[in-house]
Formats: sequence, C-alpha cells, structure tokens
Amino acid sequence: MKLLVLLLALLPFLASAQQPAAIDKQEKVVIIPIRDEIAAPQLYILRRGLKTAIEQGADTVILDMETPGGRLDVTFDMLKALEKFPGKVITYINTEAISAGALISAGTEEIYFAPTAIIGAAAPITSTGQDIDNTAKLKIISYLKAKVRAISRQDKNRAMAISAMIDEDYELKFGETIIKPKGELLSLTAQEASEQYGDPATPLLAAGIEPSLESLMDNLFGKDNYTSNRLEISWSENIAKALTSLTPILLAIGLVLIFIEFKTPGFGIFGISGGLALGVVFFGHYAAGLSGHEPALIFALGFLLVLIDVFFIPGFFVLAIPGALLMAGSLLWSMSDIWPDQPIPWSSNFLLRPLINLFSGTVGAILIFAVLLRYMPKGGLWGKMVLENAIGGETTPSSNARSAPALIGATGQAITALFPSGQIEVGGKRYDARLLIGTLPPGSTVKVVAANEFELTVEPVLEMPNPQPAHP
Repeated sequence: MKLLVLLLALLPFLASAQQPAAIDKQEKVVIIPIRDEIAAPQLYILRRGLKTAIEQGADTVILDMETPGGRLDVTFDMLKALEKFPGKVITYINTEAISAGALISAGTEEIYFAPTAIIGAAAPITSTGQDIDNTAKLKIISYLKAKVRAISRQDKNRAMAISAMIDEDYELKFGETIIKPKGELLSLTAQEASEQYGDPATPLLAAGIEPSLESLMDNLFGKDNYTSNRLEISWSENIAKALTSLTPILLAIGLVLIFIEFKTPGFGIFGISGGLALGVVFFGHYAAGLSGHEPALIFALGFLLVLIDVFFIPGFFVLAIPGALLMAGSLLWSMSDIWPDQPIPWSSNFLLRPLINLFSGTVGAILIFAVLLRYMPKGGLWGKMVLENAIGGETTPSSNARSAPALIGATGQAITALFPSGQIEVGGKRYDARLLIGTLPPGSTVKVVAANEFELTVEPVLEMPNPQPAHP
C-alpha cells in the first residue's frame, strides 16, 4: 500500500519527465533601413516600421543606419517615434551615422558598428549647409545637449561623446586623456567608439563591432533562433511627402466629383475620378506611416450607406447621416498619428492638422462647386459633360416647373435612367427629376408628384398588361 501511494505521488513528475522540453521562443526582429539624407521619407519608413513591429508583436527593432545627416525637425520627430515602441531598439551603423544620424543612434538602447563605420559631427547647421547665427546656435546646442542627456538612458559615456559631436567648445577627456580638445567636433571610428573609459571602464559609445547585420542577429539571439522582417524604402515614401502636402486640394476635388456624380445619371467618370482622388489621400497617409488600411475600409462603408440612402430611401437621411459621419471620421483617422495598442492622445495638437485638412478640403469643395454653378451651366464644360452628354439636349430649369402647377400630376418619360436622379421629358421639355424610391430604366413612364427649385419628384406609372381576348 505504501508503495502504491508513493507511485501515485511521483506520477505527475514521471509524466512531466516524458514530455519534450519546451521550445525556446523565437525572437521577432523588424529591420528598418535609415538611408540617405534625413527627411520626411525617412520619418515615414521609421513610423510605419515601428507600427508594423508593434502589430506583429516584435521584440526588437534594428535601425540599419547609413546617413550623412539631415533635417533637425525630422530628427526630433523620429526620436519621438522611437519612444513609442515598447520593445528594444538597436542601431547598426552600416557605413556612417553623421550629424542627425548620430542623434537618432543616441536615442536607441545599443549602438553596434560595422568594422569601417563612423559616427559624429552633429553640430546644427541650416538646411542649405550654412552656419547658424551664433545666438541661435548656442540655444540649439544647449537644447540638443539636454536632449542627448535625456535619451542616453543614464549612459554617461554616451552622453559625453554625443555632446562632443554637437558642441565644438566641449572638451571630452577622461583623467589626463583628452579624446577631443576644444575647437573641433568629435567623430569616431568603430574602434575608437569601442575604447573603454571611466571608472568602472565602459565603452565610449559602441556596444560591439559586427561584420554584418546577420552576424549581429546571430550573436544577439542565437543562430536560427529568430525571425526577421526587413522593411524597404520604396517610391511610396518619397511620393507621400508630396501627397500629404496636397491633402486639402485632393479632398476638395474628390468631394466635388462625388457630389456631381450624385447629381448626374448613372455611374461614370465623376464617381470614378472622385473615388481615385480620395483614394490618393488614403494612400498618401498610409505611405506616411500615419494609418493602415482600416480608414479606407470605414470610408467605403460610409460611402455605401450614403449610396443606399440616396438610391433606395431618398429624402429620409436614415443612412446618409451616419454614412457621412463615418466618411468624415475615416478621413480624420487616416491623417492622425495613431499607434497600435496605445491610447489615443486626445489633444488639440493631435487633431489640429487633420481638422485643418478636412475643413480646408470641405470649404474648397464648396467654393469649387459654387463656381461651377455660377459659371458653367450656360454651356461650356458643365453643360457638355453633365447635361448634353447625359441626355443629348438641354434641360428646362426646375424653377420654371415650380411655377407651372399643371405639371403636378402630369406623366412623362424617363430620358435617362433614374438612379434615383436623372432626366425626364414632359410635354416635349426635359427636366431634372428624382424618384421617390428605387430606380427606373430609360423609357419608363413616370408621374410628377412634386416640384421644387432644383428638380421634379416623380413616381413610376405601372403599365397594365393588355387584356387577352377570351377563346371561344
């Protein structure tokens, strides 16, 4: 009996001993290339890469650095973006990290070097490469040095080295050893960045030297113990800079074309062109790393609700109002810098730019449409594209119909398809018309039930089938 009790007590341990050892979790790594001059496209690829890493549950992001420097404002935006990533960020300096590249590298946990890589010379200059006014330069240097101390994560050697790269009057020395005298800017090779100083002695800047990015990942995570996803800079990041700056204009054009599509029969060039213009808005902000594909899907849903309301239940706005709200909200979403798994920072700064773009686009659309109504109906582009091509002739203004009560109750024929808007002919004259419910093909018989200054309201006339003679 005692033996049986002992065996039952040991059974869980014996069972666990038969199970295979747990497989170590593979490290997920996202590699983001930082190439060429630091400008808007580099911010876009970094922001999109960091958001991709968060969505994929990546543990580590590696910046593959190769830049001669660039714009200081973009550099600060990139440093802010790095702070959003909850995992570990490492810099691998492939060839060089000069100026802005050195500041971005300082904002990551560890800096690794290729054997021939260099870093340094981070003094601020103008966008044209000229020296800054002395007073302004002193202010910027003071701010940059404080920023470096804040982002260097208590690494005193790193903070001192980056400060020596920013300020030519900063003397970098350890004991009696002068690394950089006053009057010049510090630049370091991989070997120099790996030298150890201080008490206790720690590397000046480099966490290590690796011949390649692959060997770095092998040493950090173990060979075959990680998966890597490398993002690439494409033409989309470069074109996104232009597209995002044109957002209000594209919004205005897209909204006008879609509205014109609703006021013309069928579905044609206006609807397609308007959809493409708004599609470019969504694509530009996706390439800029601001949003994913979700805002475009929400916009499509809102647009579908508006279409259903206009074509099948016109006049009630049951679906048009929530549809329009979804469309406006999706446009704001696409232009907002929202990060995965992080709360939305509701603030005036967060919504300012998207609201300005949306407001400017809406006002622009109203102004463009007002100009079209004012100048185009007398022929020309408006008359040819909207009316003459649609129905092959001129329409009678609906305001005239409003003053002719005899039209109420009159029957006519649909000259174009009514979806639900189109044109009809009554008494030899053509009018803009709208169905109460549903759609009708050309040639259908309709009855006028109401008229306003814009159009006639009609309903279909059901044609009774011809009676068949009875057979004797």
